[in-house]
Amino acid sequence: MTSLQSPPARRTGPGRSGSSSDADLRRQLATTRPLVPTAGIGGVIAAVAPLLVCMAVAVVGWFLTDAGGEGTPSGALRVGAHGWLTAHGSTVAVEGIRITAMPLGLTLLCAWVVWRVGHRVGESISGHGPDADRIADGARDLTVPYAAALFTVTYAVVGVLTASLAATAASSPDPARVVLWSMLLGLGVGGPAIAFGSGRAAIWLPGVPPAVRDVVLVARRILTRWALICLVALLAALVLDFSTAANVVSQLHADAGAVLLMVALSVLLLPNALLFGSAYLLGPGFTVGTGTTVSTTAVVLGPLPMFPMLAALPDQGTQPWWTDWLMLVPVLLAALVAGQVQRERPVLAWDRAAIRGCAGGIAAGVVLAAVTVFAGGAVGPGRMQDVGPYTFDVLLHAITSFGIGGVVGALLVCWWQRDSDGRVRGALRAVRVRLPRRS
Repeated sequence: MTSLQSPPARRTGPGRSGSSSDADLRRQLATTRPLVPTAGIGGVIAAVAPLLVCMAVAVVGWFLTDAGGEGTPSGALRVGAHGWLTAHGSTVAVEGIRITAMPLGLTLLCAWVVWRVGHRVGESISGHGPDADRIADGARDLTVPYAAALFTVTYAVVGVLTASLAATAASSPDPARVVLWSMLLGLGVGGPAIAFGSGRAAIWLPGVPPAVRDVVLVARRILTRWALICLVALLAALVLDFSTAANVVSQLHADAGAVLLMVALSVLLLPNALLFGSAYLLGPGFTVGTGTTVSTTAVVLGPLPMFPMLAALPDQGTQPWWTDWLMLVPVLLAALVAGQVQRERPVLAWDRAAIRGCAGGIAAGVVLAAVTVFAGGAVGPGRMQDVGPYTFDVLLHAITSFGIGGVVGALLVCWWQRDSDGRVRGALRAVRVRLPRRS
């Protein structure tokens, strides 16, 4: 950030001193706004913005479904507030049934808003504290911790107020979980956003050892590409059984408004579905009700709710032989990612290459399992109170698959790079020359 740099020398040329001083003044005013109100208001905006969106969508859905024939606008607003609360981990009772599952799509939306607002807060307070030279010399800089704490406190206050105002004797949301998730979002997402926006991250990150940065890079690439693979698998399953999804919609006799709301709900649950698909591809699978299981080896199902996304579930019974080979996908993915990083940042020491690939894979597996914990929960009465992936098994399979793949990929590319005399390359070229060519 410009505000953290050393003051530039004044220009003395004619006609430039005035414009330069005006630009410096505007920059100083934009980056030295009062820290306490700026961070506090930022936390309120980050919480209220998605809350208002949820309430507006609930009101629109209320009009689309029954045109205001049943219920009241205040009831629709309360439903929207409950949706925002469930995205922050709050459990909500619906007709006496406790719903504990989180719509992770809405949680990601809240996290994105927190990041954007936190980044803007960081820019606005970047002029506070010591400059870059003093920070490099070891001067204590508490601008980001103070701002992140204030940001988180006001965010949590909005969550508590929302839980109090939206609560009824029947719904009874859990404000303690809302406070916990507000702290996770405020400190885990808002804090880094403020650090990047204020320019502190650009000063602190070079101090992180390169090996740690490489491990984080490997883990991040594995997770992003794994999410894409899971998305492709989910879409393929829906396309192959699209008739079942269409049949579910027809049996619900849903009009255009209800179908639109169903699509919106499916989008909010898309991250949950990706984590279910992740558990399936890794091998352990998941459950969609007490006494059921869905894995690559066997599928045991029972009566299911009328929800179109469930059409992606495989057919009940013994699965085809090729589904067992799906567990090689995470190993191959980790090998490709670790090999790519090894090519971009060559490390010719065997142990360093192996550690980077293995640690990146294990880190990706741990993060994936930690997120998978929140994929399931109770979504209805009776047997539907047990829905979700087998988290501990996902942890074991993920760290094993990603870890082994990371080691193999890094060592193979390292071996290729260490072939300084070209014997391996020469042998491969000789084989390629002897292969028949197309006419």
